[in-house]
Amino acid sequence: MSPSSILHLEIIPTSGALGAELRGIDLAQPLSADTAQEIRGALAEHGVIFFRDQNITPEQHIAFAQCLAPININRFFKTAPGYAEISEVRKEPEQDKNIGGAWHTDHSYDHIPALGSILLAREVPERGGDTMFAAMWQAYEALSDGLKQTLEGLRAAHSSRHVFGVEARKTRNMGDRLVNAELATQDAVHPVVIRHPENGRKILYVNRTFTTHFEGWTAEESKPLLEYLYAHGSRPEFQTRFQWEKGSIAIWDNRSTWHLALNDYHGERRLMHRITLEGTPIAGVH
Repeated sequence: MSPSSILHLEIIPTSGALGAELRGIDLAQPLSADTAQEIRGALAEHGVIFFRDQNITPEQHIAFAQCLAPININRFFKTAPGYAEISEVRKEPEQDKNIGGAWHTDHSYDHIPALGSILLAREVPERGGDTMFAAMWQAYEALSDGLKQTLEGLRAAHSSRHVFGVEARKTRNMGDRLVNAELATQDAVHPVVIRHPENGRKILYVNRTFTTHFEGWTAEESKPLLEYLYAHGSRPEFQTRFQWEKGSIAIWDNRSTWHLALNDYHGERRLMHRITLEGTPIAGVH
């Protein structure tokens, strides 16, 4: 199949606040520029997009990612054998902790956060292991005008140190799934409310895993408001839930969503392949 033969995607919104399933495409085949742009547009519009029954090789996974954006080589995840571009998100039957088990936004600790990630299910448990997504543009819109005004004047610090660093590894018991703890030195400051570079939406941009405090505030001063925002952002009306099958793919917009991997499949193996997409600088609303 030539790239030009892919003419139309069926975009079916999923249940819940965000997300859409894209049908009518075989990602093992090359993408036309128009189709890649349609996929990018669906991602910006829906926050997270899903594909089913994609029997693709690691090379095809990489080629698909490169059609959407340059690839960001993750520093801290063990990679798939022979493929530096592909990170393993893995949990073995004997392990009790999973990766990504709290609401978060990937790479917010980078000065230029990732655009998003392409997660492919290689092995899934018989039941469980779903992923939750939350729409941070909807979370922002639901805030009071007074709090919106306050937040639009704030910036927040984000860091990788307390999650991937040497001291953190001593207590997290993640085995060989995470690497390069000595490289966890990233610190960044971003506006608390950002504007989406493609559709202009205002987005709440803090997350429980990587945000540490508001700029100019102590961690103690920051905690009450951050905890309120974390509770607010994880309200059910902003969420959708994705049930994985082997060959399923999810692509999420890192700038406008949170995600959380449910850890409810103890005694079973789950193996996902993730490619992270390079982002562009993010800007506040002023």
